[in-house]
Amino acid sequence: MHTSAAPPAFTALLFGLRGCLVDFGARTLPVTLQRLYPQHPADQSATLLAAHTVLPQLLGRTPHVNELHAFNHSLSETASEHAEATPGSTALLNDLRQQQVPCAWLDELPRDASIALAAALPDWLLGVSSVTSRPWPAPDACWQALIDLQVDRLDGCVLISGEPRLLQAGLNAGLWTIGLAASGPLCGHAPADWQALDSLERDSLRAQATLALYRLGVHAVTDQLTELGPCLSDLGLRRQKGEKP
Repeated sequence: MHTSAAPPAFTALLFGLRGCLVDFGARTLPVTLQRLYPQHPADQSATLLAAHTVLPQLLGRTPHVNELHAFNHSLSETASEHAEATPGSTALLNDLRQQQVPCAWLDELPRDASIALAAALPDWLLGVSSVTSRPWPAPDACWQALIDLQVDRLDGCVLISGEPRLLQAGLNAGLWTIGLAASGPLCGHAPADWQALDSLERDSLRAQATLALYRLGVHAVTDQLTELGPCLSDLGLRRQKGEKP
């Protein structure tokens, strides 16, 4: 996928890390929980919670210090295994760099796990961990990323993610938002598992995820980054007509 057709006038692009730039299906958190607590299967709603709240909810109590340590250690190990760029992400980032469009990733896992995941991405790409700010859907992390990028205006800033709470944070921050239906946690399938589904199953999951994202109020939805170009072009046209996020 080449993004040269995308309007160059975007001020900055922010990306979710898991289920967007890396870790197709956003499997790092649910796989960690499955490995540590096979006797407590976590449903999808649990893995869509803020990372720091998942363990207390799963256990039904405040985790002990040793449990938190094991959780964080396992997250980092799983993240290293899932540090694989999603289709289209490397080409997209290279295009954005050539166009001099500021961009960064956001994540809310413990910083060691986020850094492990981001190992598959270019060294120049800025990363913003949300662990020191209010959790999504508060807008703080989005604003902090723009501050770190030295972006001086919200106009023309876009957030791209498959994570509903991060997209809500982007909306709360006043950004344009593009939801990713297939590669994010709402479908939650690793690439091989996604391809192994028959077309009817994929279509059903994709439709449910797409509807859920539009219900959030996002401005556009596509499957994954390989299909981002038309969404950016559409947002560019909407901006030219004077529409605001």
